[in-house]
Amino acid sequence: MARASVWLEEKARKGGRSGQPSGLDRDRITSVSVRLLDSDGLDKFSMRRLAAELNVTAMSVYWYVDTKDDLLELALDAAFGELRLPEAADGDWRDQLRALATEYRTLLVRHPWLSPLAGRYLNIGPHSLAFSRVVQQVVRRAGLPAHGVTGAISAVFQFVYGYGTIEGHFAERVAAAGLTPDEYFSTTMTAVTEAPETAEIIEESKDLMAARGGDTVAEMLDRDFTFALDLLIAGIEAKVTGPT
Repeated sequence: MARASVWLEEKARKGGRSGQPSGLDRDRITSVSVRLLDSDGLDKFSMRRLAAELNVTAMSVYWYVDTKDDLLELALDAAFGELRLPEAADGDWRDQLRALATEYRTLLVRHPWLSPLAGRYLNIGPHSLAFSRVVQQVVRRAGLPAHGVTGAISAVFQFVYGYGTIEGHFAERVAAAGLTPDEYFSTTMTAVTEAPETAEIIEESKDLMAARGGDTVAEMLDRDFTFALDLLIAGIEAKVTGPT
């Protein structure tokens, strides 16, 4: 039977097998893996490339992890460790939910490789569980009935997952084109406005784009995200005060 998660294996502890090569530890390997995933992307990540960066043989890395999947799961949880979690358990749940959602969005954009891995693994590492626990505690304080808590969490954080994933892809395309986000947006909008296949649709949405506001791509993205998140929070509030 296939292993469900590296966190269910004995080697999820910080050490490796006995007699492991000196100069390495799991934390260092994981940290370098995150850096390589950021610079090279998920598709180009390999154990051979990692070993070269660590200046060791690939076999040395396998003293600490059994498979590449193990290492990717460790890197995923290390990234979740970057999230800043609210310390107070009695603050305004709306403000804390907005802060958590914003943190998660930022994380997805900063690490575009994170979203496919979050969908692939169980997300039961210590940092991921800490995030999930705080999210649950915050949403519980909204006053929803117990049967509605997980649905509310899904509504908010699946939205953030999708938004952050698409935003991360956009950032990668911009970087690959060697343009700023505003330059890329301007060039793209000019092209689709002039193309017969898309011009009519763009013309129909001109008033919406104008009403959306924002002088830069970053401002437009932030305003859309904020408004959508406010809609979801308002929906939770409506469920608390209305029929459930």
